[in-house]
Amino acid sequence: MKNYSKSIAATALAIVSFTSLCIAEDSVVGKWKGDIDTQIGVQKYTYEFKLEGTNITGKAYSENQMGTNSVALTAIKLDKDEIKFAEQMKFQDNNIDIAYTGKIKGDDITFHRKVGELAEEDFVAKRVKAVTNAPAAKP
Repeated sequence: MKNYSKSIAATALAIVSFTSLCIAEDSVVGKWKGDIDTQIGVQKYTYEFKLEGTNITGKAYSENQMGTNSVALTAIKLDKDEIKFAEQMKFQDNNIDIAYTGKIKGDDITFHRKVGELAEEDFVAKRVKAVTNAPAAKP
C-alpha cells in the first residue's frame, strides 16, 4: 500500500508541474510590442514567442533610425511569471549581447535589458491582441 501511495503522489506532482509549465508557457506565447528609449534613439521592438513541442522559441524584430532588423532569441527561460532571454545585436560591425529579464503580468511584460557593458534600460512590452475579422455585411 505504501508504494501505491508514493506512486499516486509522484503522478499528482508530475501533473501539477506539467500544468504549471503549460500555464506559464501560454502566458508568454504570442506577440509583444514595446518602445525602448536608448542611447541611439527610440527603438520599436516586436517580440514573438512560440511554443514548439515543449520548448519556447522567440524572435525579435526591431526598427530604429538606422533601419530594421530581426534576430532569433536565445537562452529563453520561463519560470512562472518571469522570463529571461538573450539577443545578439550587430552594431557598427560589433556583436553585442543583450540580456533581458522580465516580469509577466497580464498583458504587460516589464523588462530590464542590459546591452553588453554599454547601457541598461527598463521598458514595458504590451501583448498584441489578435484581431478578429467581422463577417462582411451583405448588401
